[in-house]
Amino acid sequence: MTESDQGPLKSSSRRSFLGFGAGLAAIACTAPAGRGAAKERSQEGTVGRRDYPVLIGSVNALPGMQKFYGDLREGAAPLDVAIDVVKVVEANPDDHSVGLGGLPNEDGVVQLDAAVMDGRTHNGGAVGCIENILHPSEVARLVMERTDHCMIVGRGAYEFARLHGHPHTELLTDDARKLWLEWKETHSDLDDRFAPPVEEGKQARNDHGEPEERVTGTIHCSALSTSGEVACTTTTSGLSWKIPGRVGDSPIIGAGLYCDAEAGSAGATGRGEAAILAHSSSALVELLRAGRSPVDAGLEVMARVTRQARRASVWQPGLVDEEGKPTFNLSFYVLGLDGAFAGVRLSGSSEFAVSDPEHGPRLEPTRAYLE
Repeated sequence: MTESDQGPLKSSSRRSFLGFGAGLAAIACTAPAGRGAAKERSQEGTVGRRDYPVLIGSVNALPGMQKFYGDLREGAAPLDVAIDVVKVVEANPDDHSVGLGGLPNEDGVVQLDAAVMDGRTHNGGAVGCIENILHPSEVARLVMERTDHCMIVGRGAYEFARLHGHPHTELLTDDARKLWLEWKETHSDLDDRFAPPVEEGKQARNDHGEPEERVTGTIHCSALSTSGEVACTTTTSGLSWKIPGRVGDSPIIGAGLYCDAEAGSAGATGRGEAAILAHSSSALVELLRAGRSPVDAGLEVMARVTRQARRASVWQPGLVDEEGKPTFNLSFYVLGLDGAFAGVRLSGSSEFAVSDPEHGPRLEPTRAYLE
């Protein structure tokens, strides 16, 4: 057992987070007020009103929810359970978007990002570009509990993890290495590398010989405990074949995740740059604070993401299509203090994982902003 599995915080001397900017304050002022009204709003498949406790997250959080939701029902701390949920995927070599088996950067190196946040203490911790550590979510918790910092990156994050007992682990599996080598051999026709013959069942490729879609997956989990406390975590291996050192939204508190004991919790998966520029997770929680329902909050922030993508397309062609719709995707997972929840996606059909006392762990359809 690592020290990240141990008990409560050793110190309460952490510096409080900075207040939000004028833009979010304006949202709070103009959004409809009243939590009672938010509790009454409901939309089948995307939002629910349930008794405590509740877990919500990305599709790949379902196996962890099935394994650990019982702990949450028995009174376990929400951050303990949220981390246990994502650790299942961090250790799964068949999931190429998180942890062991994650697809590497363009140099063939697996670099992981993760963050945690505890709504009760309003503390958070994160690691970025950490290598050779199996459970970055646990290390992010150590940053929160055992330092006066919010984020440690690169070699420093690795050394910090080793100092606290996390073993050195080779994260590049043979399957991930073959996928990386296949990409390296096919992303240009001007070098001296030859691609292997295309085998039946291999990933579909475009006219340039590249995979149709780059892996952008991540895992997020937000937890609401039996006592009404919230916590969350997000962890990822990031965009496949990324520039070494690239950090997406997952370890950025306020972008890839955010929670507050006074409002609720939220997280994001998908195009990290879009979540960062919209400061999506903190915006979602601020809308909850203002009385908006989880699904309404998700749709409002998706509208912001869409407007920002259209503005950015002036200097970044291809970010939106000819109709002004973003060519990327993004998903939000939103959880209110009353147990209401929502999964919202920018476009297309998808699902999210949720667990509550009424129906237990399951998948439900997300609400698409661009229907």
